[in-house]
Amino acid sequence: MSRIGKAPITIPAGVDVQIATDGGVTVKGPKGTLSRRFQPDMAFVIQDGVLTVQRPTDSKTHRALHGLTRSLVSNMVTGVSAGYKKVLEIEGVGFRATKDGKKLVLSLGFSHLVPVEPLEGIDFEVGQDNATRRPVITINGIDKEVVGQQAAVIRKLKAPEPYKGKGIRYQGEIVRRKAGKSGKAGGKGGGKGKK
Repeated sequence: MSRIGKAPITIPAGVDVQIATDGGVTVKGPKGTLSRRFQPDMAFVIQDGVLTVQRPTDSKTHRALHGLTRSLVSNMVTGVSAGYKKVLEIEGVGFRATKDGKKLVLSLGFSHLVPVEPLEGIDFEVGQDNATRRPVITINGIDKEVVGQQAAVIRKLKAPEPYKGKGIRYQGEIVRRKAGKSGKAGGKGGGKGKK
C-alpha cells in the first residue's frame, strides 16, 4: 500500500465533504468551497470524521493514483479550513508593491508600473518585513495550486539576479550569489597601457 495513500484524513469541525458517484468530491468549510473530479476507480470512505482513500487493485496506474488522490483531497480539506499563503520578498532600491482595489501594482525598476490581476480566489496583502525592512507580498487563497501559481507568476516578473540579489524572491529562499568582476588588471589584455 502507498504510505501516503493509506494515511487517513481527519475532517476538522465545520468542514463538510460530499462524495459523488462519478468521482467528484466537494469540500465546504469556513473559508469557502472546493470541488474536484477524481478517477472514478478511487473509493472514498468517511467514518467517524475520518476520510480514507481506497484503490481497487494493485496495478501500476491505481498505485500511482492512490497517493495523488489522497494528497489532493487533503489539500482541499486544509484549504477550506485553514487556507494557504505564500510570502514574497522584494529586494532592490525603489522596488515597491501597492494595492489598487484587488489588483497588485509593482514598481520593479522598469519605465512603467506592473499591474497584476489576482487569479480566482486569490487575495493580496502588502506589508513590510519587521526584521529586514523589505516590502513583502502575502498571497492568500484556499486552493494550494492556485496560490503557488500566483506566487510563481509574480516572482517571474523580476526573478532575483545573482550579483546584487535584486528582484522578487520567496520568503526564506536562498539566492546563490556570484562574485562580480574583480577588476581589469590580471586578465588577458588587462593592464593595457601599463609598462
